[in-house]
Amino acid sequence: MEVIVRTSAVTAVAPVVWGSTYLVTSHLLPSDRPLFGAAVRALPVGLVLLALTRRRPRASWWLKASVLGTLNIGAFFVLIYVTAQLLPSGIAATLTAFSPLVMMALAWPLLGQRPAPASVTAALVGLVGVALLVLRGGGSVPLAGVAASVAAMTMASLGFILVKRWTPPVPLLAFTAWQLVAGGVVLAPVALVVEGPPPALDLPAVAGFAYLAVIGTGAAYAAWFHGLSRLDPGAVALIGLLNPLVGTALGVVVAHEAFGAVQLIGTALVAVGIAAGQPAVRARFARRTISPDLRRAPLPSVGGGKEMRSQWQS
Repeated sequence: MEVIVRTSAVTAVAPVVWGSTYLVTSHLLPSDRPLFGAAVRALPVGLVLLALTRRRPRASWWLKASVLGTLNIGAFFVLIYVTAQLLPSGIAATLTAFSPLVMMALAWPLLGQRPAPASVTAALVGLVGVALLVLRGGGSVPLAGVAASVAAMTMASLGFILVKRWTPPVPLLAFTAWQLVAGGVVLAPVALVVEGPPPALDLPAVAGFAYLAVIGTGAAYAAWFHGLSRLDPGAVALIGLLNPLVGTALGVVVAHEAFGAVQLIGTALVAVGIAAGQPAVRARFARRTISPDLRRAPLPSVGGGKEMRSQWQS
């Protein structure tokens, strides 16, 4: 139980850090170079980690690392860029909140993990909470933006499931480095074609890029992949709902954005959804709902052998 709680806490580092991305980007980085920023986030830190770990892919892992880097980093960042250009941030965040359900659906055929009803319910509660937290006034919603957001969410969810399916033959940092380098290689030429040569950067922009590369990408993805390797995909995806929660909190504290009763209810629902979907919480609830007499009752002995311990006592 303690190991699961620790793993969940480490995994939570990723969405908490990602929740600060919007604030850092809007206050420190060039506003017209998101693809360049994405490439800077992925490629340099990936190369540094690759040099430190000194582990290169071998055999089929060249292809696997390329697929994972494209799904989780390269294509995902490009599609997120398109989404940000076409959709209001509230709608984009709400669409992204479907990712726990998508990951559970993909984990069933690819990993043989059937989603637990409690996990599905927790995901729906979290989705409603995110909608209350970030959605604002109406307006038309471009279908192209919705398509880009759904594609980004689906590709990343598939990539995360494949991370769990393909057990890497190297330590976690090396595995993270492979994906960041592969994703950065995809991003760099797209950024050059769409946005042109790299811009001149002042000191705040350099500091912002350093934070996003080292903390927001390298450390965050390592923490995320750590969780994926040890927890079920639905639980990890629900932890990801901390992203809009932290982003909203920072917006209120730093940018003095409005926060009323609706947002408070949304925050509570997100917190309930995240907590209810974690294995430790589900296990504890299941133990409490079983009759104490049943938990204490031993199984009958088999063939005159020693009495078997009840599984509810483990």
